[in-house]
Amino acid sequence: MHCFVYASQRKADTYLWLERRDNFDVLPTSLALLLGDLRFVLEVELHPDRRLPHEDIEVVLEHLRTQGWHLQLPPQETLAVPTPAHDLPPTPKQQDE
Repeated sequence: MHCFVYASQRKADTYLWLERRDNFDVLPTSLALLLGDLRFVLEVELHPDRRLPHEDIEVVLEHLRTQGWHLQLPPQETLAVPTPAHDLPPTPKQQDE
């Protein structure tokens, strides 16, 4: 399947894959507003044996077949999880109590 990839100008590292070039009419209005202006970045031939660096090829192909578009979000960032206060060592003031 031939497809076209666009980068969101509003959301960093967010890409829209379309089954047909410039076919933005298939997008839900809320998604189009969220993405803002799009910049064409890539035209590519997809097939089940092709490997994609950040996406599952089968999911991309299924979305393109069923809805005409696929949204690629930025990779998840690792967030530091705060330690609960009861797991922290006592502060000097707490030790005096």
